[in-house]
Amino acid sequence: MVDATHISFTADDRSYFSLIKKEIHRLAAEGGMEQGRINQLDLIVAEMTSNLFKYSNDGELLMGLFPNGGSPYVELISIDNGPGMVNPARMMQDGISTSNTLGHGLGSMKRMSDTFELYSQIGWGTIVLSRVYSNPEKAKVNNQVIMRPIVVYKPGEKTSGDGFTYKKTEKYMKMMLADGLGHGPEANKAVNEAATAFKVFPDYSPTETLRFIHNAIKKTRGAVINIVGYDFARKVWASAGIGNIALRMSGPVNFKNHMSYNGIVGHNIPGTMNDQEYPVEEFNQVMLCSDGIKTRIDMSRYPLMYKYDLSILAAAIYKDHARRNDDMSVVIAKTK
Repeated sequence: MVDATHISFTADDRSYFSLIKKEIHRLAAEGGMEQGRINQLDLIVAEMTSNLFKYSNDGELLMGLFPNGGSPYVELISIDNGPGMVNPARMMQDGISTSNTLGHGLGSMKRMSDTFELYSQIGWGTIVLSRVYSNPEKAKVNNQVIMRPIVVYKPGEKTSGDGFTYKKTEKYMKMMLADGLGHGPEANKAVNEAATAFKVFPDYSPTETLRFIHNAIKKTRGAVINIVGYDFARKVWASAGIGNIALRMSGPVNFKNHMSYNGIVGHNIPGTMNDQEYPVEEFNQVMLCSDGIKTRIDMSRYPLMYKYDLSILAAAIYKDHARRNDDMSVVIAKTK
């Protein structure tokens, strides 16, 4: 089932922290994580929530569970609007602390994580990423295209009207971000029917995939959708979108905003559409955002971000641009 990739926990009340840890523990266990790794997750969550309480304003913890082909992993992302750190690398050393503690928090989180990164700016805040695999040997990513999604449902809802899915063959990778009209269960139903059609359509073309999905979801409330593919042999991106899913192509030198067609998939789509292509030597990274994310994004606000995991960038976009009154999605993909 396509739903939110991450659950958001507000981390500004110490009395709530034990409930956050229990819920993340439960979700990890239900997802098939190995018990020893879950115990380590408990410790990482305890450290993250403690740091958010001590040092941050408006602390938030995102938790995502990814099946990963039968070797699941949990992604924890701590986000705050606190004072930031002058020297993040130094703060990850044991014995270094800005408060009267032993200073083992960040260092211990790093040791227990298969992926651990920290991004911070003075006056902006801090993002901490911890990724824990049930089987650490499966932690290495060998894909030609790395994809990192953050999909969070609207506050107060139990399911997401946004949905992300992808399909990979020997010849290509193809991904879809869809936003069902409105939010809640009916929007989620539209997105899931779109995802089912997306997965069974046998061809590559994003435009033809959209046409197929359009016919498949006519009995739903409809959705706005953008589909991006990457041809491994030709090293070219291709995209087609209907409605207000924003797509930005970026490269070492420049960026380009992709123009989508007007319409609603499942109700009315243009008769004439074409795939738009972008060569990878000019654009090696793509970013998709639903309308729950404000799209006036200035990437210069995130210096040296190219050195960090794509989930850090997605979290930074979410931190600064989430509307908080709708389902919110940021998907970033990059060729290796």
